[in-house]
Amino acid sequence: MQQIPGLYILKNEEKGRGVFTAGDIFEGSTIEVCPLIIIPEEQVKLIHESVLHDYYFRWGENQKQAAILLGFGSLYNHSNEPNAQAILINADQEIVIEAIRTINSGEEITIDYFDDDGAKEHVWFDIK
Repeated sequence: MQQIPGLYILKNEEKGRGVFTAGDIFEGSTIEVCPLIIIPEEQVKLIHESVLHDYYFRWGENQKQAAILLGFGSLYNHSNEPNAQAILINADQEIVIEAIRTINSGEEITIDYFDDDGAKEHVWFDIK
């Protein structure tokens, strides 16, 4: 797993845990490369009965599988105005977290969990 130095986790009342940076990260920089654990379709229903429910991403051709991102990957919070993006490297079963603008020291790193404008309709939590 590759990640830039200075990433840390903080907890806040509104969103729970999130990933923050202790130093400036410049646009286009790779923040982290997160290996994935792929969960087969027949085991996905078990996630909903566990604490992993809030940390998985839909995965696969029809999104019937699930994936847990290692490293800090499953702890990046959602934003409709993110400062980073998740790039799928399917052949390696990795996701690269990359800055899409300069992220200032002390700022939370956020990604958009969805690729469409209807994200607010799809998430299971309140967007602040």
